[in-house]
Amino acid sequence: MSDFRNGYSAPVTADMSVDAGLRSFMLGVYNKVALGLLVSAVLAYVTASVPAVSSLLYVTQIFPDGVERLTGFTLLGMVVAFSPLVVLLGSNFVMKNPTAASAGGLYWLIVALIGASMGSIVLIYTETSVVQTFLITAAAFAGLSLFGYTTKKDLTGLGSFLIMGVIGLIIASVVNMVFVKNGMMQMIISGVGVLIFAGLTAYDTQRLKMTYYALGGDRNAMGVATSYGALSLYINFINMFQFLLALFGGRR
Repeated sequence: MSDFRNGYSAPVTADMSVDAGLRSFMLGVYNKVALGLLVSAVLAYVTASVPAVSSLLYVTQIFPDGVERLTGFTLLGMVVAFSPLVVLLGSNFVMKNPTAASAGGLYWLIVALIGASMGSIVLIYTETSVVQTFLITAAAFAGLSLFGYTTKKDLTGLGSFLIMGVIGLIIASVVNMVFVKNGMMQMIISGVGVLIFAGLTAYDTQRLKMTYYALGGDRNAMGVATSYGALSLYINFINMFQFLLALFGGRR
């Protein structure tokens, strides 16, 4: 069922009315996303607040104002930070015919790795701004996903454009981080990043809806689609959250 990762074309005769099967499928996706965010939040808190764990991943310093702030990453911290991308890319080659169990395992592995690496956010931004930005992201995510679910407009073309935007965003971020190191450019990148992942949230939601119709009740395929769909939406949420924090978050 690896075709899910490449997307399905919307059937011309797809029944766009709400039915119990579709509701159950989408609820399974959203429940998995919500639980994944909860697990990530707990892991981020642990890696930032438990000294024995934090010291393995982060380099911190207590500044003259008495506040402990992040100053860098340990080698293990760098590995954890970049491992989700490595796992995602590797899964495209290793998991040619994923089962519901293997797709679920991939989802929870990436959630755990991202959650562990997000302790850095707790060490950079104030708790108030982290909580406020999370709630704002949750509200925006819900609205965008609802739009993707209910709109009759085909968002397929938008998805191709947005995926190209993600590639450009990654290149621009690396260039700015390594060579330019310009604060204004980083603000622009963050603003564009919010828009791109907002659009992807609506696009992925519609794609999930069309995937449900395309699978025709295949239980294993729907189990795989639930995990991959949750992974797509989870990553969209995390990226929106991080970009919004970069724009509006109050630093420690």
